[in-house]
Amino acid sequence: MIPLSLDIAADLLALLHDTATEPRADPQLEALTLAVAADLPVLLWGEPGIGKTAALTQLAEALELPLTTVIASVHEPSDFSGLPVVGDDPATQGVPMAPPDWAVHLAREGRGLLFLDELSTAPPAVQAALLRLVLERRVGALRLPPGVRIVAAANPRSSAADGWELSPPLANRFVHLQWAHDHEVVVRGLGGTWPRASLPRLDPERLAEAVAFARRAVCGLLAVRPALVHRLPQNEARRGGAWPSPRSWDMALRLVAFATAAGTSREVLSMLVRGTVGDGPGLELLAAMDRMDLPDPETLLADPAGAELPERGDLRQAVLDGVVEAVRKRPEKPRWDAAWTVLGRALESGPPDLVVVPASTLAALRRPDWDVPASIDRLAGAVSLSRQADLAAARVAAGRRG
Repeated sequence: MIPLSLDIAADLLALLHDTATEPRADPQLEALTLAVAADLPVLLWGEPGIGKTAALTQLAEALELPLTTVIASVHEPSDFSGLPVVGDDPATQGVPMAPPDWAVHLAREGRGLLFLDELSTAPPAVQAALLRLVLERRVGALRLPPGVRIVAAANPRSSAADGWELSPPLANRFVHLQWAHDHEVVVRGLGGTWPRASLPRLDPERLAEAVAFARRAVCGLLAVRPALVHRLPQNEARRGGAWPSPRSWDMALRLVAFATAAGTSREVLSMLVRGTVGDGPGLELLAAMDRMDLPDPETLLADPAGAELPERGDLRQAVLDGVVEAVRKRPEKPRWDAAWTVLGRALESGPPDLVVVPASTLAALRRPDWDVPASIDRLAGAVSLSRQADLAAARVAAGRRG
């Protein structure tokens, strides 16, 4: 029997580490990259062993940033607030708070990715000490340079060793991203081919446009929904996640600008805004952004024959409702006729059921001396057919209940 040789074992390990990569879109990594580029602290939430650390390593290599890992739960509060060092004359010079070696190393490098791991296992005293580091980038008397980015990782309390809920002040300083594994990626990776994600790129031609769009979106929503400016959750667990405050709305505005400049997908944008102000306010912001791109009803009424309507059903419905509402506010025969033309365009290019309610409402706005336009015949047939289908579906449902 051949005795075990560490040289042969090293050869076997080298074969196991010899893997290939392939390009693959990764919305999670794209959202993380944009948040890091926006210079916002990010907190990755996920079960143990699903690749949070591997994602950070890949991101640091792609951005050419040195990675510094600090396990928050094994440190004392003084490791983040600074260790007091008594000088020759503390009565006149004071007692400086000396930073730990990892902070000095980051300051010397001038740039880097600081990874605060196991954040949910850090006791409340350590979390309190982290507040200044996360928000002001200060460790003791040392200020970290602008080239340092901060990313943390945490396990849900149910799967964390001696886990704690995050304090609301600390939680509100992070962009919270839920991290999950992809079954197909894991299988292909174990088979020897791991994904290589392409990172988003900012378009220098769209920077000013992106900032203006983000400001209009956030300010427009908060102007009509002032209750969303600050809403501290009542539930303790929810306080440890994303929730709306002036600070988190400022972060959301910054992320919308970065996502717009990068031309990112709606999925990535949704991750970012919901991870900053919470699911409910985040979805309201996304809906408000959708409405910002809708055509003005007055423009459609001015040129109904050339009306361009959105493809998405919910957006198309909102446009048609807006056109009818514009006629209701200023009912005039030419505007009423133009609205029927717009509805006719919608019938030609989309599902007829979206026209039913606007057509019924528009018909009710007719004045006795207004002639019925010729285009209404096609719409009347579509409305009648749609209503017959609804009645048939209702009869089937009633039969099943019987």
